[in-house]
Amino acid sequence: MDSIIPVLIGAVALVVGIVAGKFIFAKDTSKKIQEAELQSQALLKEAELRAETLKKEKELEAKEKLVQLKAAHDREVNDRNRKINDTENRIRQKEQSVNQKETNIDKQTKENEAIKENLNRQIDLVNIKRTELEKHQEEHIRRLEKIAGLSADEAKSQLVESLKNEAHTQALALQQEIIDDAKQKANKEARKIIIQTIQRTAAEQAIENSITVFNLESDEIKGQIIGREGRNIRAIEAATGVDLIVDDTPEAILLSSFDPLRREIARLSLQRLVTDGRIHPARIEEVVEKTRKQIEDQVMEIGERTVIELGIHGLHKELVRMVGRMRFRSSYGQNLLMHSRETANLCATMAAELGLNPKLAKRAGLLHDIGKVPDEESELSHALLGAKLAEKYGENPAVVNAIAAHHDEAEMQYVISPIIQACDAISGARPGARREIMQQYLQRIKDLENLAMTYNGVEKAYAIQAGRELRVIVEADKVTDGDSEKLSFEIAQKIQTEMTFPGQIKVTVIREKRTVNVAR
Repeated sequence: MDSIIPVLIGAVALVVGIVAGKFIFAKDTSKKIQEAELQSQALLKEAELRAETLKKEKELEAKEKLVQLKAAHDREVNDRNRKINDTENRIRQKEQSVNQKETNIDKQTKENEAIKENLNRQIDLVNIKRTELEKHQEEHIRRLEKIAGLSADEAKSQLVESLKNEAHTQALALQQEIIDDAKQKANKEARKIIIQTIQRTAAEQAIENSITVFNLESDEIKGQIIGREGRNIRAIEAATGVDLIVDDTPEAILLSSFDPLRREIARLSLQRLVTDGRIHPARIEEVVEKTRKQIEDQVMEIGERTVIELGIHGLHKELVRMVGRMRFRSSYGQNLLMHSRETANLCATMAAELGLNPKLAKRAGLLHDIGKVPDEESELSHALLGAKLAEKYGENPAVVNAIAAHHDEAEMQYVISPIIQACDAISGARPGARREIMQQYLQRIKDLENLAMTYNGVEKAYAIQAGRELRVIVEADKVTDGDSEKLSFEIAQKIQTEMTFPGQIKVTVIREKRTVNVAR
């Protein structure tokens, strides 16, 4: 019994401990649950606050966008209203101008009618006076016949016979005087005939323009010339200063520049690059530089050959190089070197006929336009700049003055100066030497289009291919296919009879019928 009691006590203690442990655990668990609930409630409140904040922010952003859209809309409406107001003002001004013109026309019409009536009255008065004058004249003639004892026809025949004898005597005297004067002026007349012959002399001219066509073996090479993202073509244009136009023209590239020397460098460089096949920016710069040196050597060679052919000696190397550069320049469509050579030959011939120094005149004629090919730009005119260059390189003062004065920008101090001026004008003014001026060309193109627009049914007319083709667009409702052929023939005939043009002009009449509907 005594041994069981401690065991029971231990068991009870164990049970009590277990029950106490469960009670404590349950209490801790309940506490944690309460804390979790509090935390969740706090999180919910915080989430609600954030949501409310975001909602307010979005509402503010929406209001700002609305305000911006409304302001933009208001600006657009204001701009439209302003444009409408401007248009209305212009229309009102035009209406006022038209009304004013109509008023002026009415006033002018009334004035013209008054002038017409006044003229008619004056004409009637003149006719009356003329009739009276004729009567007085007849009466006067009858009185003269009575006094002279001769009729009017007899008096006329006697007067004519007397005048005939007097005129015959004066004619014989005048004929002898003309013969004597002709003998005295024979040398002068001979020189004049020679100068007129020189003016009619036709010389070969190399007409330059601003476009050079570079032909290709195939269109595949165009892609290599353009390069990736166009880097090759940009490198060529930057190195040469020439615009490359790669369009739909088959197997060809256009080189565009006002400077023929640049175009020649670009053409030769492209030819080398295409032949070599290696086309990239570094290679392009290398080839262009080599080509530029080659052209400089060629320029020097052309200058030396020109000087030798003309028989001019002792010319400074720089002047020789400038003469060579003239080959790649043009003036009003006339090649500068050909013009200078022609002027030099004309000057030599005229100076020889006048008993002057032909070599000096030829030298001045060749150098008269060197101011057009300077190495650096100058504000001086080409005549004064050329004289400055000639003086710098030791030319004769007569040559310097002839260059400076050939456009009357300096006083002529030597006898050869007017010769240079005259021969320069002869070379530039003879038929075929220079192209037509731009104003004449544009007027001819405009007249060509206006001529086509005079026909009924013609809607538009375009002169293309530098005036070598006229495209006429007609209204399909007014002109039939048969009328189109007739219209093309009539326009071509009218151009032949009423216009002056070089070469031939192709007339193309286009009749197009279009039917248009819109699906909505």
